[in-house]
Amino acid sequence: MRPGLVFALVCLSVFLLEFAECQKDANTKSKKQNAGRNVKLTNKKPKSKPRVKKVAGKKLARVSVMTQLLEQGRFQKPSDTLVIAAGKNLLLRCKGKHISWAYPSYLDEENDGRFSINHRERFSQLTVANSTGADTGEYSCWALDCDAETCRRDDSKTGSTYVFFTDPRELFVPANDYYMAIQLRTDRPTRLPCQVTNPLAKVSLHREYPPELIPVDGKLITFDVKKGFVIHKALPLFGGTLYCVASYQGLRQSSIKYLLIFTYYPSAPPAATIKASSSSVHAGVNFNLTCTVLGETNIEVDFTWEFPGQQLGRPTYTMEGQQSVYAGGSAVQSSQSVLLVDEARPVDEGLYTCTAQNQQGATSVSTRVNILPRTGPGRE
Repeated sequence: MRPGLVFALVCLSVFLLEFAECQKDANTKSKKQNAGRNVKLTNKKPKSKPRVKKVAGKKLARVSVMTQLLEQGRFQKPSDTLVIAAGKNLLLRCKGKHISWAYPSYLDEENDGRFSINHRERFSQLTVANSTGADTGEYSCWALDCDAETCRRDDSKTGSTYVFFTDPRELFVPANDYYMAIQLRTDRPTRLPCQVTNPLAKVSLHREYPPELIPVDGKLITFDVKKGFVIHKALPLFGGTLYCVASYQGLRQSSIKYLLIFTYYPSAPPAATIKASSSSVHAGVNFNLTCTVLGETNIEVDFTWEFPGQQLGRPTYTMEGQQSVYAGGSAVQSSQSVLLVDEARPVDEGLYTCTAQNQQGATSVSTRVNILPRTGPGRE
């Protein structure tokens, strides 16, 4: 074989070997890349729809605008209850351009300069200097939303604190009167203030005559150190003269006397009904209308009437009365008013209205009476 041919065959063999190696490397690299892609696709989580979180509608949160000046010369939000020794000063601030205050009414009667309210551009400041036990009570403020004409209370921006000014010589907040008359009403709870200057004082309720301690069971009668005693259900046995006794660290004092006057009060306006003796009456015949109220016992009901001949001066007569009856298995009071009309005339035809009223309100009911032509002798 010729040398040139041998050399050409050797070169071709080397080229084929190198080409095979390159193809092998390319296939290996391609597999690795595809393998990497497969791994990435395998680990990838499927897409899901975004979650919608339901949020309940929230009421407008109240923002406390009140701060208290501390002895260190800094301000902080006061707690619901403050206890300050009598003689110390109280300084409260409320943030806002327009601020209104509420405080013990006693302070309005002070003329010695101890009490003041100063309004600034961005806040209002209340000061009680050289405090006494009489200054004990609720202090609150609220922002006003004002326009060019009016101001409205903004209940979302308020502040409040109850302050006890402790006086070692006075356990009860001083009062101007020795007696206080209070209606013991059947339609609402009754409160005996019995305000103390120290929240740690022990307070009890007493009857003057016959002398006795009235038990406080937490249901019929409750006690709150800020509000005093509350009688939740008025009963005749609670009527009379009551007073409170406070004791603290060996000191024992009595409050003013509370004269409780038991009074029946309706829980609602009267429910009235009206009925005519006849809806159609011949001229010359007498007729009447009865207005009736069934309700609570010992409740006064006042009746008034409106009728067709009223403006013409048509004379009428009424009769009223009360009696106890049974309805629904219990005793109730029946109050009635009867309107008497003598010798019916054409002017008496029309609408008759009865209005029944008690301390809670009034109710009106109406009915119509028709007047027919006269019958028999003397017929018109």
